[in-house]
Amino acid sequence: MVTSRAQSVPGSVPATTVPHEPPDSVHCLLLLVPTSSPVFHPTVSLFETPTAGKLSPCPGITASDAVSPANGADSLVSDLTDISQRTNAVPEMPEQDMMSGYQGSNSHRRSDALTVTPWLAPIIWEGTFNIDLLNEQFWLQNLTVGLTVFAVKKYMVFLKAFLETAEQHFMVGHHVTYYIFTDRPADVPHVLLKEGRQLVVLSVRSYARWQDVSMRRMEMISNVSERFRHEVDYLVCADVDMKFWDHVGVEILSPLFGTLHPAFYTANRKAFTYERRRRSQAYIPWDEGDFYYIGAFFGGSVAEVQQLTSACHQAMMVDKAKGIEAVWHDESHLNKYLLHHKPTKVLSPEYLWGDWLLDWHPVLKKLRFVTVPKNRQKIRNP
Repeated sequence: MVTSRAQSVPGSVPATTVPHEPPDSVHCLLLLVPTSSPVFHPTVSLFETPTAGKLSPCPGITASDAVSPANGADSLVSDLTDISQRTNAVPEMPEQDMMSGYQGSNSHRRSDALTVTPWLAPIIWEGTFNIDLLNEQFWLQNLTVGLTVFAVKKYMVFLKAFLETAEQHFMVGHHVTYYIFTDRPADVPHVLLKEGRQLVVLSVRSYARWQDVSMRRMEMISNVSERFRHEVDYLVCADVDMKFWDHVGVEILSPLFGTLHPAFYTANRKAFTYERRRRSQAYIPWDEGDFYYIGAFFGGSVAEVQQLTSACHQAMMVDKAKGIEAVWHDESHLNKYLLHHKPTKVLSPEYLWGDWLLDWHPVLKKLRFVTVPKNRQKIRNP
């Protein structure tokens, strides 16, 4: 039976971030080769690379608002005020979390994809970890994983399939608490949960604009962090308009992890849809950036997720006071944060694949967590 405890959460509603569709020129995958550079950029291109001119920013952003690649290098006056005190910090990670269970033998190595970041964090692909060994380690620690998801307004329609597929594939055999943030607690579906897993409903308010619903989730997660500290050891933050297709387990857990956006991990960083307007707290210059992370799947320890969500919310409030909204909302602020607070683990696009991406390159051995096809305008609008 499902354990459900409804509770009201003060403040504004966080909600799902629908991953933006890639440029028309994105076809598939690039084989990545490590370089000596301290920042990531592809070095071997197998397919056409997307161009910045085909990207689709938020309405109302004009060319004069952005820093162009042509003149940006000579005129970057950085206002990259770090919203946390830990500039360019990498969260502390136990040695066994970095090494044990990952690429421990030749049978757990990949030669066809980048498997480590320039700051030596593992990039998780099928074939780079020993799940049996990792499961043993986490069982010995008796850890609980929290999964936050936001079923607000029309997005409630996706919740049942999300939960049912999570029960099949997410952290199987481990303790899990689902935290459902919703403005419709009475509509939360009843899903039979396995032993050691429970569901908690957190009531929140809604907003007229989907952009506000999306951005407020950072505030909501931050506001509930004290409760999370007492109930779970790790937090995984996901969008609800998704389905689990294959195993997603403890191999993803780390003090701080992000997921490569499937539309941009083939691209040169100048094609990344970072916020390029200097007056935004999410601003990233054209000559900076490691990867482009998607806002639909991130997490880590409760303490790290609290710092991330609090910092992103504070940055969004600064932008709001200035009358500016980042090009991709909370995802833009997430990318700024992870640029200056390096994740201790990076998930490959196996862990989030878009329904709009029809090609599946052989480097992708599995698709684990995928978006659900939908009419975005119909779902987003009242």
